[in-house]
Amino acid sequence: MAGKYPLLQVALDLMQGERALQIAREAVAGGADWIEAGTPLIKSEGMDIIRKLRAEFPKITIVADMKTMDTGGFETEMVARAGANVNTVMGVTDDGTIMEAIRSGRKYGCMVMVDMMGVEDKVRRAGELEEMGVDLLCLHVSIDDQMMGVTFSEELERISKATSIPVAVAGGITSENAADLIGSGASIIIVGGAITKTPDVRSATGSIKEAITSLERIESRLYRRYTDEEGIREALMQVSAPNVADAMHKKGAMVGIGPVKPGLKCVGPAFTCRTIDGDWAKTVEAIERASPGDVIVIDAGSRHISPWGELATWSCRMRGISGVILDGAARDIDDIISMDFPVFSRSRAPNAGEPKGFGELQVEIECGGMNVRPGDWIIADDSGIMVIPRERAVEIANRALDVKERENRIREEIKRGSTLSEVLELEKWEKKQ
Repeated sequence: MAGKYPLLQVALDLMQGERALQIAREAVAGGADWIEAGTPLIKSEGMDIIRKLRAEFPKITIVADMKTMDTGGFETEMVARAGANVNTVMGVTDDGTIMEAIRSGRKYGCMVMVDMMGVEDKVRRAGELEEMGVDLLCLHVSIDDQMMGVTFSEELERISKATSIPVAVAGGITSENAADLIGSGASIIIVGGAITKTPDVRSATGSIKEAITSLERIESRLYRRYTDEEGIREALMQVSAPNVADAMHKKGAMVGIGPVKPGLKCVGPAFTCRTIDGDWAKTVEAIERASPGDVIVIDAGSRHISPWGELATWSCRMRGISGVILDGAARDIDDIISMDFPVFSRSRAPNAGEPKGFGELQVEIECGGMNVRPGDWIIADDSGIMVIPRERAVEIANRALDVKERENRIREEIKRGSTLSEVLELEKWEKKQ
């Protein structure tokens, strides 16, 4: 058992056992007090991962994040006999399950930590749990809620004042906010991605350990998470279209439209335009109506007559437009290339249409096979173009950052000598017929 509070608990929320053990070794070397077998890891590897962690770290407190909802006594016995010192039980479950977990914990020398995720009145429930004899509480913002910008509320301070039970906190914690959480009453800081997704786990662990012991804010090595639309552009500029595609489960990609000049990227909310047969009146009007930072997205209605060229591109550049996505033909290609302005088109054609004025602005259109609404977010680079529904933009931007961070860690493991197949244990996880 580790010494006095505050403590640093590192959560291993991975699928692969060997990767988890490797990260755990680095985390312990960096100063981790407790090591947690995260719920995904336990579901993937079972009690065997608890046994391996115990064998690897005989003096470290091992937490089994079972998130028990039923059979509290049985599951606590399971993890205790496998070598865990702590089992987690959900606070929303019935009192009988929690009491059985406590009784089993007393019998087998295993503490019970109650996860308050999903509990409506956390302060009231904390008082009830203290009367039952729970050892630890955990105030937890789930990974999915983190992606949507949910953060810790004032409940931490209220709970820590309302009960004598040590309170652990989990969810989106970095070296930048860990000290504040200790100041608000947290006794245990639970950190997952800010350690496990970094190329240098030992150093990241050391930074967070220093932050909670010195109570100082230390710059994080991870990408910042965003909670409102103001941060969407900043987040998307740090990721790629493939990162976003992974975050959206391979949905949202345009087809058949590519960059006029490779190497340029654009990000912004869509300003939509529909026109026909090369009619360039509405495309030019869109430039005047769009706001700086917008991406003009055009359904041109023709691949053979161009509604877009050099002069329109110059107008966009001078107006601060982020880029143009054109499901149709562009012309004046040499001039557009020399301007270094991001234009993505389906085809190229030298002949322009006429400014007849047919078409519509700021309506739902189809572009590259995707429906695009005004205000949907666009990210376009050499790999492709993604359309992000406006109501999910904050979430997807954060999920894309999460994808990039995970890839950074995998890249580091490959550089150390593992193949991608070995890192991901592909043969083990091949779908069985």
